[in-house]
Amino acid sequence: MEKKLKIRDLTLRDGQQSLFATRLKQQDIDPLLPLYKDAGFYIMEVWGGAVPDSVMRYLDESPWDRLRTISKAIGGKSLLSALSRGRNLFGYVPYPDSVLEGFYKEAIKNGLNIMRIFDALNDIDNVKESIRLINELGGIADAAVCYTVDPKEEAPVEAPKKKGFFSSLFGKKEDAPAAPKKIFTDEYFVNLAIEMERLGAKIITLKDMAGLVRPSRAASIIGKLKAAVKVPVDFHTHCTPGYGLASSLMAILNGVDILDTNIWWFGEGSAAPAIELVYVFCKKLGIEVEVNMEKVGEIRERLEGIRRNLADFDLNKDHFPKKFDPLKDTLPAEVDALFDKAIAAAKAGNEDELLAACHAIEAHFGFPKPNLLVKEAEVPGGMYSNMVAQLKALQASDLLDDAMRLIPKVRRDAGLVPLVTPTSQIVGSQAVLLAMDRRKGNPDYTQANNQFISLVKGEYGHTPVAIDPSFREKITGDATEKPYDVSSYKKPANPEVADLGGVPLASNSEEYLLLELLPNVANKFLRNRREEEYKAKQPAEAPKAEKAEAAPAKVEDDEPITGEVFRAPMGGRIIEINVKPGDKVKKGQIMMVYEAMKMENDLEADRDMTIKRVFVTPDEVIGTDALLLEYE
Repeated sequence: MEKKLKIRDLTLRDGQQSLFATRLKQQDIDPLLPLYKDAGFYIMEVWGGAVPDSVMRYLDESPWDRLRTISKAIGGKSLLSALSRGRNLFGYVPYPDSVLEGFYKEAIKNGLNIMRIFDALNDIDNVKESIRLINELGGIADAAVCYTVDPKEEAPVEAPKKKGFFSSLFGKKEDAPAAPKKIFTDEYFVNLAIEMERLGAKIITLKDMAGLVRPSRAASIIGKLKAAVKVPVDFHTHCTPGYGLASSLMAILNGVDILDTNIWWFGEGSAAPAIELVYVFCKKLGIEVEVNMEKVGEIRERLEGIRRNLADFDLNKDHFPKKFDPLKDTLPAEVDALFDKAIAAAKAGNEDELLAACHAIEAHFGFPKPNLLVKEAEVPGGMYSNMVAQLKALQASDLLDDAMRLIPKVRRDAGLVPLVTPTSQIVGSQAVLLAMDRRKGNPDYTQANNQFISLVKGEYGHTPVAIDPSFREKITGDATEKPYDVSSYKKPANPEVADLGGVPLASNSEEYLLLELLPNVANKFLRNRREEEYKAKQPAEAPKAEKAEAAPAKVEDDEPITGEVFRAPMGGRIIEINVKPGDKVKKGQIMMVYEAMKMENDLEADRDMTIKRVFVTPDEVIGTDALLLEYE
């Protein structure tokens, strides 16, 4: 019997997130859906991850409408999946069980079938409730083990103080032995998977979000996972450092059940491998790819134009890959031989030859070369593209290289966390702040974003290795670990919008869930919806003078600056201003909150002072070094 391989298509979620900073509009997705319906993908990943945030933040679209539209068009022909960050859901901070249940229930009601659940720290405590809820609500719980690597340095690290099944990996809590030299062993990942299956996972995914799984390691871990669990095993990787295609071939040879791919124009580079190249390998191996490749070809033809329209967010807009249809095009003999060479090298366990052959294949088709900077910094492709897009928007692109080089340091200081949302954003944003500190001659960690403080404090869960208590005290003011306190969660208000007819900001339960998840982004998005509804009800002849009153203006006078000033350490958007002229402020008081690279940052008073002037207003977008406050 011919072997078969199931495919999870990532094009509409992770593909566009990794390559185009999640800017794919619904109007571009809609024409593809009839083709997707007949393409026969086992799973389509269409939601979760950065989608709920980004479609509101950048596209002014409803994430619920996106899910409903896709579900209706696909009509059950493929299973629809989303990505959940466990306790962090689709956001960047921990949420209580009530928020998790509300989102999962609404998502399944609107057509979602599979929720892939992971935790950025690989902390089982952060995923077990999501696994239980998804199963109880009628969905399929897909639990992901986040792949990461050991630090480059040989310096010993302290073992975490864990409970439960982790004690078998790191020793008893009371013993607190030094961690072994190698922390992220095959057994570390396999034991996680076994525990996730025991908790009810119906699929196990090896999630290599940074593309760091070398081919030999992919073979080893996938083989051991297949022997250890009874549920299907999925492999998810990226091509950024140059391992993705070769490691996917190794996963196929070692019995993986489901492989994550993208369609040609949305594949390779910092995304997952292209299904077309996987198809060529499988055809040579006698493995049936369970997809209608003719329909994939029709989707591929439309995706080229869509990608060209995303040029503003495309890191490779001037280096498009060559067109290729594996059903119609004949490969040049030397390229066809490269596929054979790669297969032979994979079967022989010759990793160097396998990588060389795969890199030559990708070079022939014009896909990006391995990104050595990303490889060295050990970061996900989506994190890299997001940092590039954010720094470009903030006119601070010159900080990128310095920040990338500092990511490994920040990661080690924070407990050797895997880099996947939200830890990738937290560590990436903090690396930028650290680069700024060093450029200004400040001590390291003079600036720390709120989420980094929470991570070091312990609110995101147990880190893979224990954080140095002295470092925790430096960042948080207290050396002791403090877990997230669900009782401290406060539901956001749903205020009436007085200037738009006095209606509630969130008009129904699904909109209120958006407020709970991403209050700052959802606030602006929902206000836009209420404003549209309000204007639609007004008579056509209504005078323009009856528009909502303008926001209070910032200071624009020409009075010279005589006091000391606070400037923006990093460009971003003003979220909250807590002071006004004349206020007497105490040292440590939070005067302002601003958002940069999706992270919230507090501006604290470094001494007692009196506020003289405020130069910005809420929701204003500011650049690096912009004037914020003057004080006497």
